[in-house]
Amino acid sequence: MINRKEFLGMAAVATSGIFMPTVGYSKNREQQEELLAIANSEEFILKNVRLEIGFEYNDDNKVKANKTALYNLHIKDGVILELTTGDLSVVNVKQIDAGGLLMLPSFSDMHIHIDKTFYGQGWNAEPINARSVKDMIELERQILPDMLLNSTSKAEKAITLLNSKGSCFARCQTNVEPTSGLRSLENLKIAIDNQKDNIESEIVAFPQHGIIYSDSEKLLREAASLGVDYIGGLDPTTVDGNMQRSLDIMLSVALDYNKGVDIHLHESAKTGIAAIEYLINKVRENKALQARTYISHGFALAQIPQVELEAICEEFADLGIGVISTVPIGKTIMPIPTFYKYKVKVMTGTDSIVDHWSVFGSCDMLEKAKLSAELYGWRDEFHLSRALKIATKDQQLPLDDKGKMQRPKKSDQASFVLVDASCSAQAVARLPKREYVFYKGKRVV
Repeated sequence: MINRKEFLGMAAVATSGIFMPTVGYSKNREQQEELLAIANSEEFILKNVRLEIGFEYNDDNKVKANKTALYNLHIKDGVILELTTGDLSVVNVKQIDAGGLLMLPSFSDMHIHIDKTFYGQGWNAEPINARSVKDMIELERQILPDMLLNSTSKAEKAITLLNSKGSCFARCQTNVEPTSGLRSLENLKIAIDNQKDNIESEIVAFPQHGIIYSDSEKLLREAASLGVDYIGGLDPTTVDGNMQRSLDIMLSVALDYNKGVDIHLHESAKTGIAAIEYLINKVRENKALQARTYISHGFALAQIPQVELEAICEEFADLGIGVISTVPIGKTIMPIPTFYKYKVKVMTGTDSIVDHWSVFGSCDMLEKAKLSAELYGWRDEFHLSRALKIATKDQQLPLDDKGKMQRPKKSDQASFVLVDASCSAQAVARLPKREYVFYKGKRVV
């Protein structure tokens, strides 16, 4: 049996798939290989894992703390077979002692561009003269050919970074436009296949240079036949110049190939709300698009009166239209509390790690949860614990709003993060190191 000292003494090197000893740790090679074999075997028990089991209330019936208990997780073939609290001395299965580390659901980065990143090739924050999205499109036409030369290896390094921050799922945006053709998509698919044991993914065919502006419909249709999950779009008025035609092309490709929709909408309220309302009507007409349509960014929603926003949110909730936000700071503060009030599906993502668009991406979805808590004043135990849901796919939380235990449970996929924290509220507030990350029962960090 491996104790906590031994478990904590080993750090995973995800790119090489081996354990390396930390400073001052002197396990010999055979013992290191034993640890690796247990943590990556088809069946093992992870004992003494801290799980949240309910809320503790104060005299005013407000949540004052999360109650936790130590559990043993029997993991086999990538799923949780059983959760127990009993004695394991007679169980004939290899065991690892997690020593009280808190389990959180693995995170999901639902909007990230790893197909065209500088990450993995050294720092680059060269000044850019571009003033508009169209200026950036022209810049991309110049620089993308060189970026594509090693885009596969950089995407793989980005996946390793995602794992290190606790993410085991990513929705990857990939350029589909005349400059890249289908090469960006093809290179990304190779990277994802190479890392298939470390991450699950979805791909959005993204017409970064505009569907109409760069005449990309044919390429989108070709991409749709190559296994992407979503068809994207971009600013149908300010870039494409024809909102209705741009959205109709995007939606027709999605419907023809049975794909979801994930549109980049950066436009202000003046044009953006008209696009959103048109999209709502089209989703209402086409059941195949319901619960499969997402608006990424959607800054226009932060610029309208509350009454109008709430009416749109009711439509979103009814049709299953989701919002993916990077949780921006500055002039535009997205109305995420209103989204939650109306049960709109809200997710977050890195967007850019480091590239010609931005250099501030960390791939840390727990950090996004903390940022949202800071922005919206979620500083108490209950609201901090609720903030975690933006970091997870399908808004998973260990406890529901009544304090009932809902994750993990028997038969769940064994994808999770272990951190040194007393509860999820503390994890959101303090951003502890991701000590260990498991994906489908295999340790990736």
